[in-house]
Amino acid sequence: MIDLTNFYLRIQEQLDLDLPFVAYRKASDPISHESLRGFFQKDDQTHLIHDFEESGFVFAPFDNEQNSFLIPSDESEFLEADFQVDDDNMSDNSISIEIESEAGKQNHLDLVQQALDAIKNGDLKKVVLSRKESVKLEAPNALLLFRKMLSKYPTAFVYLWYHPKVGIWLGATPETLLQIKRNRLKTMALAGTQKLEDTTDVEWGLKEIEEQEFVTNSIIENIGDLDLDKNDILKSGPYTVQAGKLLHLRTDISVKIDDNVKLEQIIHAIHPTPAICGLPKKEAKDFILKNEKYNREFYTGFLGELNIKEKVQRSSNRRNRENQAYLSVVKQTSLFVNLRCLKLDEDQAILYIGGGITKDSDPEQEWIETMNKAQTMKAVLVK
Repeated sequence: MIDLTNFYLRIQEQLDLDLPFVAYRKASDPISHESLRGFFQKDDQTHLIHDFEESGFVFAPFDNEQNSFLIPSDESEFLEADFQVDDDNMSDNSISIEIESEAGKQNHLDLVQQALDAIKNGDLKKVVLSRKESVKLEAPNALLLFRKMLSKYPTAFVYLWYHPKVGIWLGATPETLLQIKRNRLKTMALAGTQKLEDTTDVEWGLKEIEEQEFVTNSIIENIGDLDLDKNDILKSGPYTVQAGKLLHLRTDISVKIDDNVKLEQIIHAIHPTPAICGLPKKEAKDFILKNEKYNREFYTGFLGELNIKEKVQRSSNRRNRENQAYLSVVKQTSLFVNLRCLKLDEDQAILYIGGGITKDSDPEQEWIETMNKAQTMKAVLVK
């Protein structure tokens, strides 16, 4: 464990040396104190995922036909620091906002209408469509933006990723793709969005309720295809959760997994989820790749700890009280969907935003939803 100042200094040093690294804080309860973690690669070599048996930190794209990158644990220095919210508001940055929409409003409205026509024709039940915006920056500062995200989004998985072959990405995502510890798989269905207005005790419309049900049922069905015990699948929800200035509907899902089921099989079964792709999965993905007219890259991909060994304390029995610090080493994986993210590209930030389209969607309202979601990232780009 190192102090927070030295942790930040190490991030800047890695950026100056042009070496791959990732720094992150796991999603947490607001009253807990999660630590900052980082994998700092010792050289500039490119490491790719081959079968998800590797160990380290993975950064994977939306399109699972493309390469997934790895910062391997055995080629990196792992550092950890206690996190504390910055005392000042870090207003000494000189960032100016000039929004330039790369997929204008009419283009997005037309895209949503295309999706509605496909749904009406029976090709799709749901498809998640996205767009991107560029924000011009006077003085891009990745470390400063990371620190602002950490302070502004205390319950999100917040990260800063850099690789010479990938670029600089930052995000504050509310959505877990999956967690595996010992022989238990946990995941979630997160769908439906509305703007936070003073309270989380809100009513949800039929469109959002059906969308959330689509996502939940699809994930359970895909998990069931892994030859797991369907009777052991547990779910709770749906319930309302807050992510920044937005609200979502969430259902928690868990199931016991057998030793013969590989992590690669689980990931391919779940990713991309209906919450970031659609239903049926293949048809929705094909529609996205054909009609969005831009490359999502790592937006709506996933990232996180892959096969990391952790020490956990085991409970001791009454006859073994003298050995309370009874530790065991377990391997665990924690992956998150890459939402609420941006990419730094020279003097601009590229923001990615999207929303789920179903038969009850209204193009104008879908545009407004993307505008609301964009505020999550724009909020850290202002003084």
